[in-house]
Amino acid sequence: MNAKQTTIKSGKVLSGVVVSDKMKDTVVVLVNRYEKHPKYEKFIKRHKKFKAHDAGNTMKIGDKVDIVETKPISKDKHFIVLK
Repeated sequence: MNAKQTTIKSGKVLSGVVVSDKMKDTVVVLVNRYEKHPKYEKFIKRHKKFKAHDAGNTMKIGDKVDIVETKPISKDKHFIVLK
């Protein structure tokens, strides 16, 4: 394990699907969540896209990945791909 991997254990871990791999060393991951509406108590699907660092461009579109929060790498990128 290198220095980056030892310091990332304390951040949030999210799982999602890669929807774009066109950037160098970056993938866009779509994370879905299922939450209850506070007033109407109906369950709602919500989703958000996160940019994550993927050194070596190893992930492809459709891959299921886990991403972990880390210090900001660029303006929009503050996650690293775990697997």
